[in-house]
Amino acid sequence: MTDTVLVTYGTTNGSTAEIAESVAEVLRKAGLTVESLPARSAPGAARYDAVVVGGGLYAGRWHKDARRFVRRNRVLLADRPVWFFSSGPLDASAAERDIPPVRGVQRAMKRLGVRDHVTFGGCLVDGAKGWVAGMILRSGKGGDFRDFDAIEAWAQGVADALTPAREKRH
Repeated sequence: MTDTVLVTYGTTNGSTAEIAESVAEVLRKAGLTVESLPARSAPGAARYDAVVVGGGLYAGRWHKDARRFVRRNRVLLADRPVWFFSSGPLDASAAERDIPPVRGVQRAMKRLGVRDHVTFGGCLVDGAKGWVAGMILRSGKGGDFRDFDAIEAWAQGVADALTPAREKRH
């Protein structure tokens, strides 16, 4: 098996997908083979050596596609290195302090032995789908709170954790 990493994500309006692609690009630059795919269409985890799962936060829960991917692949995920990220706060709080994972993500992390979790700021801009998104935007609470420097730094930590193991086998 090659050193292949899956970066998969659950997103409604695409901002979590952009975070996932940023993570995937950092891993590629580190010399890893990476596939970045939506969780709803990602294949099982069997063909990957490591997995990063991200989910947008909606009303205190991870996106349903991310939750379903983890549930469908729980046995395989427990046998490989796994990292989680969340995106969601529509304010600067994620840049100011560490935000712990929501309860369901915490439970999955414990069951699977997930190596790390981070919460990044979210993004909600005009044109977003959904009634709740529209309400949030009309109230003036939308915006882009993602910190791509922080995202890339976290992804580099994932790459650093994977690269030594890869080099030892070759």
